[in-house]
Amino acid sequence: MMSGHNRRDFLADVGRGMLVASVGSTAALELGLSPALAGETGKRLTFGKLEPLVSLMQETEPNKLLPLLVNELKSGSDLKTLTTAAALANVRAFAGQDYIGFHTFMALIPAYQMASELSGKNSALPVLKVLYRNTSRIQDAGANNKDAMHRVTPVKSIDSTHGGELVRESVRAVNWDQAEARFAALANGPVGEAFNHLQYTVQDEVNVHRVVLSWRAWAMLPLAGEEYAHSLLRQSVRFCLKSEQNQVDNKRAPNPVRKVLPRLLDEYKLLAKPLGKTKPDDAWIEHLADTIFSNTREQAAEAVAAALAEGMSAEAVGEALSVAANKLLLHDPGRLEKYSSAAKPPGCVHGDSVGVHASDAANAWRAIARVSNLRNQAASLIVGAYHTAGQVRWSSKSPYPYAEQLDGIRETSGKKLLAQTEEAIKANDQARACAIVHRYGDLKLAHRPLFDLLLKYAVSQDGALHAEKYYRTASEEFASARPAFQWRQMVALARVTASEYGYPAPGYAEARELLGVV
Repeated sequence: MMSGHNRRDFLADVGRGMLVASVGSTAALELGLSPALAGETGKRLTFGKLEPLVSLMQETEPNKLLPLLVNELKSGSDLKTLTTAAALANVRAFAGQDYIGFHTFMALIPAYQMASELSGKNSALPVLKVLYRNTSRIQDAGANNKDAMHRVTPVKSIDSTHGGELVRESVRAVNWDQAEARFAALANGPVGEAFNHLQYTVQDEVNVHRVVLSWRAWAMLPLAGEEYAHSLLRQSVRFCLKSEQNQVDNKRAPNPVRKVLPRLLDEYKLLAKPLGKTKPDDAWIEHLADTIFSNTREQAAEAVAAALAEGMSAEAVGEALSVAANKLLLHDPGRLEKYSSAAKPPGCVHGDSVGVHASDAANAWRAIARVSNLRNQAASLIVGAYHTAGQVRWSSKSPYPYAEQLDGIRETSGKKLLAQTEEAIKANDQARACAIVHRYGDLKLAHRPLFDLLLKYAVSQDGALHAEKYYRTASEEFASARPAFQWRQMVALARVTASEYGYPAPGYAEARELLGVV
């Protein structure tokens, strides 16, 4: 840790040999020439051996970044290290407070996972694309020379049995210092317990960024290591504090879920024993999904609580949640003209559409339930249902109109259907892309070549901050879904891909050139 040292003192302390070993000669030169951070004090949050690379990510001008990072890769650094350093730079720069900033953080793990689906030089492209976005936003926001997250002193003692309630109490009171200090104390214990305590606050509102940020912070830990768990999870506490502050400032009433959740947990006695393991049939999943999709939020939450009380498995209930969210995307009429922009034209569904947001949120609620304790397994699914429901007013009564095109698609060759899918994507023809992929699934053709095609555009296109997250959402939900529901995820992904085409990701072309990708 740097105590009382400015940035140049730190570089002098570690020595040129250690610096070169940590981040490579080119990056070390760049770091040595970089300006000191304004307002540094002993309270600065630093990241041990990763600090030089984290600072590189935070301080470098975007037009200089990619050559440095490609040189690091050629010198032996790996994508895991680069992704971790970018995440820590994002946390220190934004602390969960910047809209584009936290969106970029949430794209880091999906980009890293996408890299594993590619081979050779191409594997670095999704990561480099997001690292460029990360540093660009840090510079644009002026966070290259100031930090949003600093060290925090934990409270001396805390009742860990009720740690989640205590942090939530502080957040509801908008007591920033107390909430931070209490969570810091909890973070000194087992990281899994800290994550469970955090969920009490996450479950207080239904906001896609609130839940996805929490999940992606947890998902980052296998890369970053538990030593950085507090910093990564802390940003969720700060996100929730800012949300609560906005609610108070704007005199908005608290979300009713704060009363609905404890009532349902108590009424259905969901904390009295482990959840059941009953695996219902496909018709049951479809029925619960329709209930969530078409009913009020409170009705959907109660339906999920009742299903869990009946002994249905958490995984089955979670699948119904995913199917319901997918319905929102497949029933989305597209962006209205009054809400459109240059990057999100009328009729599009990429970016912050109802369906993409619902799908990303449902995916996160399910993932959190899988790694949580009994209380949060049930609570995450109940709040997830509450979150997904109540949005049917934004949907059309019937699915997106592509069914009439199915009869015209008579091709049975997988190779030719893939070529037709790509043509539809490049034409921004959402309906045709959906229809072709639907037919592809009906023919039970291999799914990997289709994923490879859609992955190519999830990497090359910007997707209005959502390309990486939604690609991984659809991939994960496809992998865990029953055969009856799998291909709905593929159809939805094809629709989003056709929608987002034509908006190349900044930094992508430069990364290709630097890597020598043909």
